[in-house]
Amino acid sequence: MSAHSHIEKIDKEPEFVTANPPPPVVYPVGQSPYYRKLGNPGPLGLYGFASTTFILSMYNVNARGVLNPNVVVGMALFVGGLAQFVAGMWEFATANTFGATAFTMYGGFWMSFATIFIPGSGVLAAYTEESELNSALGIYLFTWMIVTFLLLVASLRRNMGLVVLFFFLTITFALLGAGKFSTAHGVTITKAGGGFGIVTAMIAFYVGTAEMLDDRRNSWFVLPLGQIPKREMV
Repeated sequence: MSAHSHIEKIDKEPEFVTANPPPPVVYPVGQSPYYRKLGNPGPLGLYGFASTTFILSMYNVNARGVLNPNVVVGMALFVGGLAQFVAGMWEFATANTFGATAFTMYGGFWMSFATIFIPGSGVLAAYTEESELNSALGIYLFTWMIVTFLLLVASLRRNMGLVVLFFFLTITFALLGAGKFSTAHGVTITKAGGGFGIVTAMIAFYVGTAEMLDDRRNSWFVLPLGQIPKREMV
């Protein structure tokens, strides 16, 4: 075998292949041949957020006399946390930066919140005075109020469903944070935050359902989200 036989074989292969070409595959303009259409991860993230928020908010208003919120830990870890975090990762894959940021951040929020109440984490045990713990939790909640307000600003050109959702969530975090800072009216303010949290959860359930029913081919009806006209680029 000559030193050039392998190279000659490679040079001849294209002639053999083109003798029986496969049917041409036509891709839409700008679409990669490796593109695969992905489902909308929005409903998963919104349902994970809404269900966990609803449970914790019911505890915050002391529904049926519940004062200890520890039952929400598992929900916060795996539904509000993991499921929502995964939804955020898939939003990156669908090129939705806003959805990816929101779901990933709140997925992280719920996992971090749950960690506080896990005995083995040592977070609660590190505080010997209740006032210091409340101050720490207040700062934690106000930080998330800031994050939520910035996401509210980013949602202003999307749809009214998301705008209202982030507006109520901003108020919810503000009230819960204020409830931790207040010594005289902490319980009342926290209950108010729980009430706003319940409303926020209901809005998130609605927006998630609206997105899931958005495909008219597979649903009998659609729910309006109040679409905001996009800015025309010149």
